[in-house]
Amino acid sequence: MPGRAAAAVVDVFVYVVVLNLFVEYLPSVLSETFTLSLLTAVLLKGVLELVVLAKNKVKTRFREAASPLGKVGAALLLWLVMFGSKFLVLETVDLAFGSRVSLGGFFSVSALIVVLMVARGLVRRLLDSYDSAR
Repeated sequence: MPGRAAAAVVDVFVYVVVLNLFVEYLPSVLSETFTLSLLTAVLLKGVLELVVLAKNKVKTRFREAASPLGKVGAALLLWLVMFGSKFLVLETVDLAFGSRVSLGGFFSVSALIVVLMVARGLVRRLLDSYDSAR
């Protein structure tokens, strides 16, 4: 991928597509307009980058933990980051857009986040293989 800015733009485009597919096929996921979907995708990009950063820090802490108690503590912290991130996403979207955008509940936002991250990874891999083939 050419650079961080280009990767971020591609991520937002992927997020817009995935989010709008969820809006179309899951009744609990709503966005009043395309503009709100685009803004939600940008917001999701920011929030998920923070979550990935926190997750990576906790994973490093887990790897570096010397005692079993340290490993258990880091594992619990990792679970808390992964579990709590869903509520962070829901609350952030609610604060930003109110009832104009809804990502459903815990399970629909969990599915949305998993699909967003998988789609992002697949598109990045596809673009990297295109770049290396040139």
